[in-house]
Amino acid sequence: MTELVLRRDAEGAATLSLNRPDKLNALNVALFAELEAHIARLKRQTDTVGLVILRGAGRCFSAGHDLSDIATGERLPAPHFQSKIIERLANLPQPVITAVHGHCYTGALELALAGDIIVAAEGARFADTHAKWALTPVWGMSQRLPRRVGPYKAREMMFTCRTYSGREAAEIGLANICVPDNEFDAQLEALSAQILANSWFSHRANKRLLRDTDGLPLEAGLAREVYYGEGRGPDMEERIAGFSSKTVKQA
Repeated sequence: MTELVLRRDAEGAATLSLNRPDKLNALNVALFAELEAHIARLKRQTDTVGLVILRGAGRCFSAGHDLSDIATGERLPAPHFQSKIIERLANLPQPVITAVHGHCYTGALELALAGDIIVAAEGARFADTHAKWALTPVWGMSQRLPRRVGPYKAREMMFTCRTYSGREAAEIGLANICVPDNEFDAQLEALSAQILANSWFSHRANKRLLRDTDGLPLEAGLAREVYYGEGRGPDMEERIAGFSSKTVKQA
């Protein structure tokens, strides 16, 4: 049986690849079930995994929710199954990069928006086409998209159903970074190495802090940071000593 989500680990990064390339990685219930299992394991592996990358196998990230599943009435193992899995992905303790090349439409965009950082290839194509099919979002589009691009750009995307290139996605803040297609893998690897070189403790603590204070008034957010922060990581002294030693040698 073909695995619908592949996992590859290297240098502290776990890469999950959506693996229905013959269907442009269209998202069906079986794929989400495999993704859920991977997410559950990654949540427990903070000592060995410092970064999670989600991408698509083959020609694209994903063409979106499998319309044939919708048309035939997909059977969910639990209510709100997919939206809960996307929420668990977003709430992983590790930073999450969603790496988008090719299509990233509607349900796929809702999945991509769970990432802390979106890296787009220039040839990527983003769109929210719910309105084209007389659908409304249930996987997070109405909440995560405006937080990325602003409420009025989100309305434009949702009302027009138009497609945005990787470069346009970066210009409006949907993607953090846009890179040439032929440099996609290399740039993704370089970004991963840059993140992994920093404290995994700090990454987890900072992510919790950002999540827990999202939407709070400034005073409440500051109080959360000052009085309930997680302080120093276990490798702080080692990192400072290493930096000091390096500085002395350079001098």
